[in-house]
Amino acid sequence: MTVTVEPDKLDPVASPDSAQRELITEIAVNDDSGIGALGWTVRIARMILSAVISVLVIAAFWQLFLTLTNVDPFIGRSPADVIDFAFTSPEAAANRTILFDAALITLRDAFFGLTIGLVVAVVAATTFNLLRSVEQTVMPMAMVLQSVPLVAMTPLIALIFGRGLVTATLITAIVTFFPALVNINLALRGAPAQTMDLMRAYGASRRVTLMKVQYPSALPAVFASLRIAAPLAIVGAMLAEWLATAEGLGYLMLQSSVTFNLNQLWAAGALITFFSVVLYQVVSAIEAAVLSKYAPEHSVTAI
Repeated sequence: MTVTVEPDKLDPVASPDSAQRELITEIAVNDDSGIGALGWTVRIARMILSAVISVLVIAAFWQLFLTLTNVDPFIGRSPADVIDFAFTSPEAAANRTILFDAALITLRDAFFGLTIGLVVAVVAATTFNLLRSVEQTVMPMAMVLQSVPLVAMTPLIALIFGRGLVTATLITAIVTFFPALVNINLALRGAPAQTMDLMRAYGASRRVTLMKVQYPSALPAVFASLRIAAPLAIVGAMLAEWLATAEGLGYLMLQSSVTFNLNQLWAAGALITFFSVVLYQVVSAIEAAVLSKYAPEHSVTAI
């Protein structure tokens, strides 16, 4: 965001109303930071390449760990075993169907929980910055909520809301809410002091200051929270599925461990890792595009 104020607009005799109108007119997003089709192609290619490299590195460490620790082959499964289970064995098609049907449920639960958790965190952080008394009342409650083990809380939530999507969404939202709230709240307070002083000097309202200065400056923190919360959302969804909903990858892994279907167990774990890596890269690519458009001074390059 670029703030431009002409020298003759600093006239101290100017009325607050006219100064505010002039200031708001001068505050605009730099439209020159957009990217074309070629730029998007490069970013998508970088995202795919980075995800592939991350998956290969994880697979290498996985195999190295099994080799160095001499894990019993009956318990430990290598990346080759997972590939055979999902792609080359005679039952590979049926195995993939089971895995991806469960994965769709987990991704659905994670998406709804992540979205609700992030939206509530933004609303709460905004309210805290507008009404400090609300923060002093609500923040301790949020900290208590974060400190309660979800393993203990999940049965109660399931008892109240049932063993379905609502319970999975609430548990996932709780997992993602607090990290996002802390980051976004600090970012809204950390807006550039000179710009905040300029807005106050020209009589800009709290709402205008929030929309024109604080939100754009908080965008990096929002995406940082999203990068952290996306993998956490998958973990939260699996926890809900394991303890409450009896569906999705979480429940599939529980079933696999009980029946000693270890190939399926390790394949489900590998699939979760893959989704976490892909989500992280997608968020990073979206972050680079959004920041280059709306907050170029904080712009980052997607890997």
